[in-house]
Amino acid sequence: MLVKRKEKESISSLLYRFTKKIKRSGILREARKRRYATRDISRVKRKLSAIHREEKKKEIQRDIKMGLVKDVRGRKR
Repeated sequence: MLVKRKEKESISSLLYRFTKKIKRSGILREARKRRYATRDISRVKRKLSAIHREEKKKEIQRDIKMGLVKDVRGRKR
């Protein structure tokens, strides 16, 4: 975006024109959309993560049955 300063134009009015031009162009909206964009996770990584989650669940259930850990599932949040 190129905004040239007009003759005898104040900095604040120049900044105002620049801001309006940016908003109308959609650049700001696009930048905000891309700010937190993430890449897709590979199929293998997703499967490994799911396997790990299941193993952890089984381990916690085993510990609860053995009395090593208190059962906190019924707790209100």
